[in-house]
Amino acid sequence: MIVKDLINALGCDMLSGTEDTLSREVTGGYCGDLLSWVMGRAGEGEAWVTIMPNVNVAAVASLTDVSCVILAEGVKPDAVLLERAIREELPLLASKLSAFELCVKIGDSLK
Repeated sequence: MIVKDLINALGCDMLSGTEDTLSREVTGGYCGDLLSWVMGRAGEGEAWVTIMPNVNVAAVASLTDVSCVILAEGVKPDAVLLERAIREELPLLASKLSAFELCVKIGDSLK
């Protein structure tokens, strides 16, 4: 599954990303908010679900090479995160669903 298909499967809003980055393969999912923990555990190509709305999310996404970041529970990114995500072509998505609901749907979508 690619990021674009995951957006459709989850009903997420796309806040940033390009045609190229939306074509990245999604290899799994990771859910976490403690950024140092995510840096050591999120895998390349995974969809990262978080409620952290600040610019440090973009840095961690870059370091871990996740396929996309999904802000859960109606969280809105701060202006600096959104600007950086757009500049770096990071697929930044938003959903009103809880982190748990998103993870279940990601798992179901990847079966």
